[in-house]
Amino acid sequence: MTPQLILILFIVYTLSLFVVSRITSRKANNQTFFIGNKQSPWFVVAYGMIGASLSGVTFISVPGWVGDTGFSYMMVVIGYLLGYFAIAKILLPLYYKMNLTSIYAYLEGRFGFWSYKTGAFYFLLSRIIGASFRMFLVVNVLQIFVFDAWEIPFGITVALFIILIWLYTYKGGIKTIVWTDTLQTTFMLLAVGISVFLISTELNLSLGGLITAVEDSKLSQIIITDIDSKQHWLKQFISGVFIAIVMTGLDQDMMQKNLSCRNLKDAQKNVITLSWILIPVNLLFLFLGASLFLYAGQKGIAIPELTDDLFPTIAIRHLSIFAGLTFFIGLIAAAYSSADSALTALTTSFSVDFLGIEKNGKLTEKQRIKSRTWVHLGISLTVLIVILIFRAINDQAVIQKLFTIAGYTYGPLLGMYAFGLFSRWKVKDKLVPFVAILAPVICYILSQNSEDWFNGYKFGFELLIVNGGLVFLGLMGISKR
Repeated sequence: MTPQLILILFIVYTLSLFVVSRITSRKANNQTFFIGNKQSPWFVVAYGMIGASLSGVTFISVPGWVGDTGFSYMMVVIGYLLGYFAIAKILLPLYYKMNLTSIYAYLEGRFGFWSYKTGAFYFLLSRIIGASFRMFLVVNVLQIFVFDAWEIPFGITVALFIILIWLYTYKGGIKTIVWTDTLQTTFMLLAVGISVFLISTELNLSLGGLITAVEDSKLSQIIITDIDSKQHWLKQFISGVFIAIVMTGLDQDMMQKNLSCRNLKDAQKNVITLSWILIPVNLLFLFLGASLFLYAGQKGIAIPELTDDLFPTIAIRHLSIFAGLTFFIGLIAAAYSSADSALTALTTSFSVDFLGIEKNGKLTEKQRIKSRTWVHLGISLTVLIVILIFRAINDQAVIQKLFTIAGYTYGPLLGMYAFGLFSRWKVKDKLVPFVAILAPVICYILSQNSEDWFNGYKFGFELLIVNGGLVFLGLMGISKR
């Protein structure tokens, strides 16, 4: 397997995205870019959102988690069912009733100007860091195995990716992404499925035999009962509920696709269908992880210190050329999937929430499109700079911590929306930003000291709930009936 062969694969895949873009961006305007003119078929959105939900982190990292945590992540995925049900029955009706383009506009009507800007700012912050981290993770692998062969600097590689993404999304926006996501999902799932098949062949096992081998190993454990463990089953389940709510229902990136559906009923069908599909899909990723560890054990392959490297190491260095190419096409799909919809959603939020281009009646449609295009360029450049900063840090443990800290910003969104939906109290709007800053800081301190303060207890994903709860209590403290 040569870098030239992988480059050809990359070019062919990229061209397919441009073909889709060409078809979907005809007669596009701002409403096409923001919400796809509300013409997206719900089943296409549901299928495409599988890839968007997984991203490059899932493609590379989840198989590696199995060595330490088994299949315990499945309890998070099962929790998604309840979370997505809440999105379908509570949040989507609200968004469609208010006819929102940016979901954070709800906060302005409910609380006021500062609350609105706080919610939108936290989305921008978390998505810029999150999208940059995901793209850095997958492009870094491509850099090592492909672009280093021609001594192309990492900055040029990342710039190339972002330019290509900008070119195929700048006109059609979310309408284009709804359809390109179907390609990303298809190739990511094919890559995982084919990899499992090839591993079973190498181990001289049928698929049923490989399933039995995984079941008989310690790797397939789903239920963890140690209450001090981050992977305790109840912590995982409850966390899954709220992760789904905040990282889908309160995330402009994910909700923008739902808002492109023809009506509320279609959007609800999309969300409920997606929640059920994610169970076998995530199970497949975890099964791949277990298969990789079994293969490494039988072949005497040392487990990399960073388990994220397990899948690429085995696919590229120990399996066939076909396995390596399969891995790379999945990785390329993950790289695009990690960034295209994020850039579109960030552009939408900044254009609508901060520039107010939809409310400005003095702007012509041509001026609105020009303004949005410049914002799209600016967001793309910002993501490029953040990725280069990650590269300069060159310490994945530090970068992972930054990514984790960015996740703290979803807690204030959870608290603000919960308070808005389940109380009738008004708040002192100017004080909301202080509450939204204080709660994540307290949560970070708790996470760093919980073992000493709470008799060995380790916070996992449930820290998100604590974060949201602190914001809820803080809003009560600055509210009036």
